[in-house]
Amino acid sequence: MTFDFIRNSLLLLFSSVGFSLLGETNFSKQTIDLGLVVSDLNKSLDFYKEVVGFSEIEGFEVKGTFPQAVGLTDGAPLDIKVLVLGDAETATKLKVMQVNSQKVAKEISQPFIHTITGFSYITVFVKDVDQVLDNAEKKGIRPYAKSPQVLPEGFPQDLCLLMLKDPDGNFVEIVGPNTKLLKIQK
Repeated sequence: MTFDFIRNSLLLLFSSVGFSLLGETNFSKQTIDLGLVVSDLNKSLDFYKEVVGFSEIEGFEVKGTFPQAVGLTDGAPLDIKVLVLGDAETATKLKVMQVNSQKVAKEISQPFIHTITGFSYITVFVKDVDQVLDNAEKKGIRPYAKSPQVLPEGFPQDLCLLMLKDPDGNFVEIVGPNTKLLKIQK
Protein backbone atom coordinates (compact mmCIF):
# COMPACT_ATOMS: atom_id res chain seq x y z
CA MET A 1 0.00 0.00 0.00
CA THR A 2 1.20 3.46 -0.70
CA PHE A 3 1.44 6.24 1.84
CA ASP A 4 -1.09 8.37 -0.09
CA PHE A 5 -3.58 5.49 -0.21
CA ILE A 6 -3.33 4.90 3.56
CA ARG A 7 -3.61 8.59 4.40
CA ASN A 8 -6.55 9.13 2.04
CA SER A 9 -8.31 6.01 3.31
CA LEU A 10 -7.97 7.15 6.92
CA LEU A 11 -9.19 10.65 6.06
CA LEU A 12 -12.20 9.23 4.24
CA LEU A 13 -12.97 6.81 7.06
CA PHE A 14 -12.76 9.41 9.82
CA SER A 15 -14.66 12.07 7.91
CA SER A 16 -17.45 9.68 6.89
CA VAL A 17 -17.71 8.18 10.41
CA GLY A 18 -17.89 11.69 11.88
CA PHE A 19 -20.65 12.76 9.49
CA SER A 20 -22.66 9.56 9.86
CA LEU A 21 -22.56 9.70 13.67
CA LEU A 22 -23.11 13.41 14.03
CA GLY A 23 -25.05 14.21 10.91
CA GLU A 24 -24.55 17.74 9.64
CA THR A 25 -21.89 19.69 11.55
CA ASN A 26 -21.49 23.35 12.34
CA PHE A 27 -17.94 23.51 10.95
CA SER A 28 -17.35 25.82 8.02
CA LYS A 29 -13.89 24.26 7.44
CA GLN A 30 -12.64 20.73 8.07
CA THR A 31 -9.14 21.85 9.02
CA ILE A 32 -7.84 23.91 11.91
CA ASP A 33 -5.31 26.72 11.91
CA LEU A 34 -2.67 26.56 14.62
CA GLY A 35 -1.08 29.66 16.17
CA LEU A 36 2.55 29.36 17.25
CA VAL A 37 4.20 32.03 19.41
CA VAL A 38 7.98 31.92 18.98
CA SER A 39 10.97 33.61 20.57
CA ASP A 40 12.81 34.29 17.29
CA LEU A 41 10.59 34.76 14.26
CA ASN A 42 13.34 34.53 11.64
CA LYS A 43 14.82 31.31 13.07
CA SER A 44 11.38 29.74 13.27
CA LEU A 45 10.38 30.76 9.75
CA ASP A 46 13.68 29.37 8.47
CA PHE A 47 13.06 26.04 10.27
CA TYR A 48 9.46 25.57 9.13
CA LYS A 49 10.11 26.70 5.54
CA GLU A 50 13.62 25.45 4.81
CA VAL A 51 13.68 22.25 6.91
CA VAL A 52 10.07 21.05 7.08
CA GLY A 53 8.93 22.47 3.73
CA PHE A 54 6.06 24.84 4.54
CA SER A 55 5.36 27.70 2.10
CA GLU A 56 4.63 31.24 3.25
CA ILE A 57 1.52 33.03 2.07
CA GLU A 58 0.28 36.51 2.86
CA GLY A 59 0.10 37.11 6.58
CA PHE A 60 -1.82 39.74 8.51
CA GLU A 61 -1.63 42.16 11.42
CA VAL A 62 -3.93 42.53 14.40
CA LYS A 63 -3.59 45.99 15.96
CA GLY A 64 -5.42 48.45 18.13
CA THR A 65 -7.59 47.39 21.04
CA PHE A 66 -8.74 44.11 19.49
CA PRO A 67 -5.89 41.81 20.67
CA GLN A 68 -6.46 42.80 24.29
CA ALA A 69 -10.27 42.95 24.04
CA VAL A 70 -10.49 39.28 23.01
CA GLY A 71 -7.69 38.11 25.32
CA LEU A 72 -5.01 37.38 22.72
CA THR A 73 -2.37 39.70 24.20
CA ASP A 74 -1.85 42.26 26.94
CA GLY A 75 -2.32 44.93 24.30
CA ALA A 76 0.69 44.08 22.15
CA PRO A 77 -0.05 44.13 18.41
CA LEU A 78 0.35 40.95 16.36
CA ASP A 79 2.20 40.56 13.06
CA ILE A 80 1.30 37.04 11.95
CA LYS A 81 3.17 35.10 9.28
CA VAL A 82 1.10 32.33 7.70
CA LEU A 83 2.69 29.08 6.56
CA VAL A 84 0.83 26.40 4.58
CA LEU A 85 1.28 22.80 3.48
CA GLY A 86 0.09 23.36 -0.08
CA ASP A 87 -1.79 25.56 -2.48
CA ALA A 88 -5.31 24.30 -1.77
CA GLU A 89 -7.79 26.59 -0.06
CA THR A 90 -8.17 23.92 2.64
CA ALA A 91 -4.42 23.60 3.33
CA THR A 92 -3.44 23.54 6.98
CA LYS A 93 -2.22 26.92 8.19
CA LEU A 94 0.47 27.47 10.81
CA LYS A 95 0.26 31.06 12.07
CA VAL A 96 3.71 32.02 13.38
CA MET A 97 4.24 35.15 15.45
CA GLN A 98 6.72 36.78 17.79
CA VAL A 99 4.90 38.97 20.31
CA ASN A 100 6.76 42.05 21.52
CA SER A 101 5.18 42.55 24.90
CA GLN A 102 6.11 44.05 28.27
CA LYS A 103 5.67 40.55 29.73
CA VAL A 104 8.40 38.14 28.68
CA ALA A 105 7.20 34.73 27.46
CA LYS A 106 8.14 31.74 29.61
CA GLU A 107 10.56 29.25 28.12
CA ILE A 108 9.58 25.71 29.00
CA SER A 109 11.84 22.70 28.79
CA GLN A 110 9.94 19.86 27.17
CA PRO A 111 12.01 16.67 26.96
CA PHE A 112 8.91 14.55 26.22
CA ILE A 113 5.45 15.26 24.81
CA HIS A 114 3.87 14.50 28.21
CA THR A 115 6.06 16.99 30.13
CA ILE A 116 3.45 19.75 29.79
CA THR A 117 -0.26 19.73 29.13
CA GLY A 118 -1.80 21.30 26.08
CA PHE A 119 -0.71 21.04 22.47
CA SER A 120 2.61 19.23 22.51
CA TYR A 121 3.48 18.53 18.89
CA ILE A 122 2.46 18.83 15.29
CA THR A 123 2.56 16.02 12.76
CA VAL A 124 3.48 16.73 9.16
CA PHE A 125 2.95 13.97 6.59
CA VAL A 126 5.53 14.04 3.79
CA LYS A 127 6.32 12.03 0.66
CA ASP A 128 10.10 11.94 1.34
CA VAL A 129 11.50 11.84 4.89
CA ASP A 130 15.06 11.75 3.53
CA GLN A 131 14.50 15.18 1.99
CA VAL A 132 13.51 16.61 5.38
CA LEU A 133 16.52 14.91 7.00
CA ASP A 134 18.82 16.45 4.38
CA ASN A 135 17.24 19.88 4.91
CA ALA A 136 17.73 19.54 8.67
CA GLU A 137 21.37 18.49 8.33
CA LYS A 138 22.10 21.50 6.10
CA LYS A 139 20.78 23.73 8.91
CA GLY A 140 22.70 21.87 11.63
CA ILE A 141 19.55 20.31 13.10
CA ARG A 142 19.83 16.76 14.34
CA PRO A 143 16.96 14.27 14.67
CA TYR A 144 15.59 14.04 18.22
CA ALA A 145 16.35 10.96 20.32
CA LYS A 146 16.89 7.89 18.12
CA SER A 147 14.65 8.94 15.28
CA PRO A 148 13.79 8.22 12.57
CA GLN A 149 12.22 4.88 13.42
CA VAL A 150 9.85 2.57 11.55
CA LEU A 151 6.32 2.91 12.96
CA PRO A 152 5.51 0.37 15.69
CA GLU A 153 3.95 -3.01 15.04
CA GLY A 154 0.31 -2.71 14.06
CA PHE A 155 1.01 0.34 11.91
CA PRO A 156 2.22 0.34 8.30
CA GLN A 157 5.80 -0.89 8.33
CA ASP A 158 6.73 1.12 5.24
CA LEU A 159 6.31 4.38 7.18
CA CYS A 160 8.64 6.01 9.69
CA LEU A 161 8.57 8.86 12.16
CA LEU A 162 11.31 11.47 12.28
CA MET A 163 11.16 13.68 15.38
CA LEU A 164 12.63 17.17 15.19
CA LYS A 165 12.49 20.14 17.54
CA ASP A 166 11.95 23.65 16.28
CA PRO A 167 14.10 26.56 17.54
CA ASP A 168 11.85 26.94 20.62
CA GLY A 169 11.94 23.22 21.46
CA ASN A 170 8.48 22.33 20.11
CA PHE A 171 8.15 18.79 18.82
CA VAL A 172 7.62 18.38 15.07
CA GLU A 173 6.79 14.85 13.90
CA ILE A 174 7.60 14.07 10.29
CA VAL A 175 5.79 10.95 9.06
CA GLY A 176 6.40 9.40 5.66
CA PRO A 177 7.96 6.53 3.76
CA ASN A 178 10.91 4.83 5.44
CA THR A 179 14.26 6.50 4.89
CA LYS A 180 16.87 4.85 2.68
CA LEU A 181 18.81 3.80 5.78
CA LEU A 182 15.74 2.23 7.42
CA LYS A 183 14.95 0.32 4.20
CA ILE A 184 18.45 -1.16 4.25
CA GLN A 185 18.22 -2.11 7.95
CA LYS A 186 14.99 -4.11 7.38
